[in-house]
Amino acid sequence: MCLFCKIANNELSANTVHENDDFIAFHDINPKAPVHVLAIPKTHVDSFNDVTPEMMAAMTAFIQEVVEKVDVKESGYRVITNIGENGGQEVKHLHFHILGGARLRWGHFADADPKDFL
Repeated sequence: MCLFCKIANNELSANTVHENDDFIAFHDINPKAPVHVLAIPKTHVDSFNDVTPEMMAAMTAFIQEVVEKVDVKESGYRVITNIGENGGQEVKHLHFHILGGARLRWGHFADADPKDFL
């Protein structure tokens, strides 16, 4: 069972932002922006390559609810998913990074410090 499955099954705690029967969103423990939330399906899906159109439609609605809850809907935000090793996927469970809270620069975020966005 992967790390995100354990969070989805309440075996590990997370700073939850929003949750429903199918998805959970929580604050990233290594934020790259003032607002950095991860949204995941509760069922295990390896990556975006394996997601169904039906799940993606439901995930879209869920992410739209999350951005309202973290108050970035109007100011703007970025949604990113990494796929595979070369894409930077560190946890092999479909997840979307929701970044906002400041004007975001484009580029690789591996070494980004959220304070640099302020």
